Amino acid sequence: MKVFDNKHIKNIVLLGSQKSGKTTLAETMLFEAGLINRRGSVENHNTVSDYHALEHEREGSVYTTLLHTEWRNYKINILDTPGLDDFVGEVISSVRVADTCVYLINAQYGVEVGTELIWNHVDELQKPTIFVINQLDHPKSNYDFALESLKEHYGSAVTPMQFPVNEGPGFNGIIDLLKMRYYKFGESGGKPEKLEIPELFREKAEKMHNELVEKAAENDEGLMELYFEKGTLSEDEMRKGLRLGMLNHDVFPVFCISAKNDMGSGRLMGFIDNVAPSAIDAMPEHDASGNVIPLKEDAPTELFVFKTRIEQNLGQLTFFKVVSGTLKEGMELVNQQNGQTERINQLFIIDGHNRNQVDTLGTGDIGATLKLKNTATNDTLGSEDLKSPVAPMEFPAPRLTVAITAANRSDEEKMTEVLHRLVAEDPTIDVHYSNELRQMLVGCQGELHLSVIKWILENMYDLNIDFETPRVSYRESITIPAESVYRHKKQSGGAGQFAEVHMKIMPYTEGMDDPQGFNIRDKQVIDLEWGGKLVYYNCIVGGAIDNRFHPSILKGIMEVLANGPVTGSYVRDVCVMVHDGKMHPVDSNDIAFKIAGTYAFKEAFMNAKPVVMEPINELEVYVPEELMGDVMTDLQTRRSIITGVDMKGNYQVIKAKTPVAELDKYTTALRSITQGRSSFKTKFAEYAPVSSENIAAMAVH
Repeated sequence: MKVFDNKHIKNIVLLGSQKSGKTTLAETMLFEAGLINRRGSVENHNTVSDYHALEHEREGSVYTTLLHTEWRNYKINILDTPGLDDFVGEVISSVRVADTCVYLINAQYGVEVGTELIWNHVDELQKPTIFVINQLDHPKSNYDFALESLKEHYGSAVTPMQFPVNEGPGFNGIIDLLKMRYYKFGESGGKPEKLEIPELFREKAEKMHNELVEKAAENDEGLMELYFEKGTLSEDEMRKGLRLGMLNHDVFPVFCISAKNDMGSGRLMGFIDNVAPSAIDAMPEHDASGNVIPLKEDAPTELFVFKTRIEQNLGQLTFFKVVSGTLKEGMELVNQQNGQTERINQLFIIDGHNRNQVDTLGTGDIGATLKLKNTATNDTLGSEDLKSPVAPMEFPAPRLTVAITAANRSDEEKMTEVLHRLVAEDPTIDVHYSNELRQMLVGCQGELHLSVIKWILENMYDLNIDFETPRVSYRESITIPAESVYRHKKQSGGAGQFAEVHMKIMPYTEGMDDPQGFNIRDKQVIDLEWGGKLVYYNCIVGGAIDNRFHPSILKGIMEVLANGPVTGSYVRDVCVMVHDGKMHPVDSNDIAFKIAGTYAFKEAFMNAKPVVMEPINELEVYVPEELMGDVMTDLQTRRSIITGVDMKGNYQVIKAKTPVAELDKYTTALRSITQGRSSFKTKFAEYAPVSSENIAAMAVH
């Protein structure tokens, strides 16, 4: 297979809402280039891209699929992504390694929910972007509406390159404003006739062409001088200006196609070849220290792993981008995260489930290899003397967490193993066992994401599983000081047990002074593994209790902290002063003082006006302005405290503090309230007391 240099490699990612036509366009691009001899369809389950059984069942993309095509001496690597926000991890990794984002817009609807939500990731990385208005053959197609919605959302950078002729079921032509030609298609699409622009459209075309020339000239002083001098620019000069504008995120070209009828895809591919940034033009990667990694073929070889798939009959398939240097089959590279050496035994260019073996991949190219043992998504492979790995991708925290159990107990080990495989494939999934809640927890991005996890477990691994609402991690603490005296005495023949402990406890707050009125001999500040602190003071004078018994008293207290007296939840933020007691020269021992410490602490705790505390999360909800009222009303029913409202792009950002107990299934509720037009992220903020009216309804364990 031909090896391309980095000037002739174009890496594009297909983005857009569900049903915008990404997979159909990918299929058409492969067909146009002659890499397949017939086009499949999503409905017939025979496309190169959506090949997984799960995608056939859903008739939509769930995973990113890597493809490639060749067009006029250029190689175009294509990443076909899912259109649903639940699968955002696939989008983040694909956008990261792409050099140009190709955004599909359904001509019926214009900018949709999925388009809005995905844009945040594109905008953050400032990736060059092409908008493609698709499905212009649909009876309800409305190009003007779709174009206006783009301008409304993305501003003056939206730059029409074409407009359609005979839009709707009779769609068969495109006026190209760069080449100033009329492309007329036959009924089966494919290669069009290239004609003069009809008189009916000439005035509109000339006006839009002049606007395009001005837009191209704006991006370079030299081009602007030429434009003032000549009053126009040549096609090559316009291409240069458009490329610069795309790299600066100041130009978003807009194309017209019917991917289903193979109309306009060839012209789009030509523009990707001639104008869209190549691998060498694109923004370079940075290492973890922020230093630029040079895009040079004569530099040391360095790979960035952006995706991992585990195939049942194949093993681990690792997808990477060659960040610098040249990769050859048989090379040994060091994983910069763990120091392990990996041998690249096989190199592949991937087309769906087909693997095309190659010997070499150059800088900027994307490929895959098999059976790396110690390499995962976000890892960097390179020479031993690399100073720093590629800066890792950041994935969103889970927005939905459920408890999972295997219907058959004997399947629990297998279930856990499979879940950890899924985490290796999808970093937006979190799996861990909570010792506190005594539940296996699975975190994901929403109900659809969860349904995919369930499908995989049941259909690919024959596991019957159940999901449950997870218990809430409550905490216990105290609000006032309290004292106790507990004597443990046991006599049953021979040596007995005797210990007496005098104790005072009080609430702990960060930065507080040591308690007054005690002769403090020793102080231990213990950071509790479940959060908060225990401060233990040895205030014994006169040898009432030997120092050797304090570890036993503390051990008894720690057992109570791990199983609170009120609800069985963890206890946090308590100061304990052991200030007096008694012991017996024969009967006192470690067990006796542990028991005495346990019961003295429990008694003092119950007298200190104990309080149950619940976890509170910081919540940020991204919502269109017109839906703010509905979202805020719902938040208030969830005992939220609104802390502020900001603006980001086209979204209002509602900030709130919300009890974790009220966030169960919030992803589904928010999607219902806003018709899927909102997104949110959440993280732990603090523990706060549960109000008396909510304690009775609390799920304790």
